[in-house]
Amino acid sequence: MESMAENTDTVDYLIVGAGASGALLAARLSEDGRRSVCLLEAGPPDHHPFLHIPAGFIRMLHDERYTWPFAAEPSPHTGNRSIGLPQGRTLGGSTAINGMVYNRGQREDFDHWAALGNPGWSYDEILPCFRRTERFLGGGDDALRGRQGGLRVTENDWLHPICEAFLAGASELGIARNPDYNGASQSGAGYYQRTIHAGRRISAATAFLRGVRRRPNLEVRTRSQAVRILVEDGRATGVAYVRADAPGIVRTVRARIETVLCAGAINTPKLLQLSGIGPAQRLIDLGIAVVRDLPGVGENLSDHFAVRAVARVRNAATINELARGPRLWGQVARWLTGRPSILALTPSVVHFHWRADGGDGRPDLQGVFSPASYRAGKVGVLDAYPGMSCGVWQHRPESRGTVFIRSADAHDPPVIDPRYLSHEQDRRALVAGLRLARRLLRTGALAPYFQAESLPGDPLQREDELLDYIGQVGASSYHLNGTARMGPAADHKAVVDARLRVHGLPGLRIADASVFPSIPSANICAATMMVAEKAADLIRNAEP
Repeated sequence: MESMAENTDTVDYLIVGAGASGALLAARLSEDGRRSVCLLEAGPPDHHPFLHIPAGFIRMLHDERYTWPFAAEPSPHTGNRSIGLPQGRTLGGSTAINGMVYNRGQREDFDHWAALGNPGWSYDEILPCFRRTERFLGGGDDALRGRQGGLRVTENDWLHPICEAFLAGASELGIARNPDYNGASQSGAGYYQRTIHAGRRISAATAFLRGVRRRPNLEVRTRSQAVRILVEDGRATGVAYVRADAPGIVRTVRARIETVLCAGAINTPKLLQLSGIGPAQRLIDLGIAVVRDLPGVGENLSDHFAVRAVARVRNAATINELARGPRLWGQVARWLTGRPSILALTPSVVHFHWRADGGDGRPDLQGVFSPASYRAGKVGVLDAYPGMSCGVWQHRPESRGTVFIRSADAHDPPVIDPRYLSHEQDRRALVAGLRLARRLLRTGALAPYFQAESLPGDPLQREDELLDYIGQVGASSYHLNGTARMGPAADHKAVVDARLRVHGLPGLRIADASVFPSIPSANICAATMMVAEKAADLIRNAEP
């Protein structure tokens, strides 16, 4: 039986979730020493060393001490499999366990957000937020790239002959080298920019919280899971939460000015629904009193569904061999002495952004390449043979899913149904992307290294065969978003307005990937941080 603690804390700003958006927002709002800020994080501190070694993601991605072990519902287009959807649960959130790729997206993505009725969100208007966040330690155009931000973004310093051959082969197919896909144009191929510096992961916590934790007006509470938003007289006034060391005691913290949800595309709609904010009838069916009928809460879920082609390699050592035995100790020695090493790599080393039909125009596919391969059906287990992988996903899938609580118990995981590949266009695009990935592995430049295709295997050529393969081995890219989408009040499925205020509920904003009206043509971490930068401006400008 839960009991309510007598003591209630009160702060000016309360932020729920210390991930990509929450960590940044807490740092920004606490810059004003006159304002008190409390940041609640359900997970523990980020002390584990593997959270800071880039290669440690293999160990941490499914460590339930530091992740939410979410999973998607089985669906007909994914082989009736339950797809894993782990999300970060520590300071830094998913930026503490992700692939460390920095990719903003395309100008057209954000111009589309503005065209949907969200003034202030066009590319030109949000570019200053991207630039303010990052400290790009590379080339590029100073008018487009940030040099003074807290998030260190670096260029790849680990070179491998197979990566160079892949890029040369891409050029054979017309995919030219692009030195800065976060610059004027995304099209082309090159090495990923990454949130790695001096051999270590740069999470949102290390970038934005580490240097400000001692501010007297900022309190960070870890192991503190929000279970309900407090609403009084039609206004959000704070949250109820429980600590991991005393789960039977419900504590409260109130916000004088605003509460801001930064819990991510799964936990943000879950918390809203637990609090009676969401589709009224579904809440009533679970015995939850309706506080605000918002049908769009938990709708519009989007993600990038990825598939890979794998080939055996000859004439070169791949990461598969470098990660074993004496060679691994050599890589450790390189990392300890500050030299390029597989311990300081992104899982995907090379990118390509291209069109599925090979024509002109904005890319609708993103591809990843690495001189490494993983065992089929095994998470983070490298193949025993030399291998290379080329993966691909559709930039802007049409399929939309849902997130909804299964009970009024805050500790129950929600039902997550992304409905991957439910739209016919998504299936066509991913088959075209897989065919392109196979062609890229068989270019003339890669011929000295290409031995044989392991997956999907030469016999599979027809569209139905490739779709079956995609359903059997495809996986989430962990780019979940859209479940509390931004839009005008006239849009009955919109949850927040263009100032990120929850429709009809003063005192409450949302500033994470759940507000995306549509999925960006990129990994979503950079855009999530941009939303937090924008939110900080909106919140400070709203102060009396």
